[in-house]
Amino acid sequence: MELDELLVKKAIKGDDDSFRRIVEKYQGLVYAICFNITGQRQEAENLAQETFIQVYRSLSRYKNKGFKSWIGKIATNKAIDWKRKRRLENEGKVVYLEDIEEITTESNLIHDELVKKENTKKLLELCNKLPEIYSTVLIKFYIQSKSYNEISKEDGISVKTVESRLYRAKHAIRRQWKEV
Repeated sequence: MELDELLVKKAIKGDDDSFRRIVEKYQGLVYAICFNITGQRQEAENLAQETFIQVYRSLSRYKNKGFKSWIGKIATNKAIDWKRKRRLENEGKVVYLEDIEEITTESNLIHDELVKKENTKKLLELCNKLPEIYSTVLIKFYIQSKSYNEISKEDGISVKTVESRLYRAKHAIRRQWKEV
């Protein structure tokens, strides 16, 4: 039985330590997904918390078919719902002439940002296809801005292993990027 499935079964039975381990294992991934969709650190943190609350409430409905994908889908749905809600809140607002100048000036920046977000989304999808030992190191280094030493201590591996996994992960991402 995989570690995720074991942790889920224990968490369903009320083992708080098992659920804590699930959170620790997937918090980087969940945050990265939420941040990629919202583009806002604070909202991404809030949505990550909401995601884990939803995961906890829904554990009994988990069907043992790819926990990483399942939790990623919950995070994605939370962030998309947040975006929809925000868009609906903004639909009724009036645009003033001063705002039109600002909007025109920022249109190129927005386009560039959308391209960047799309590329980030593709990278995140490619990262999710990597083996967990590589995706975890990538997320901790690039998304959470952790040093090699911090990752080494957290994961109980040597700094050289962190460097090696990061190198292999980047190499695999580059290879996959060319195929996309």
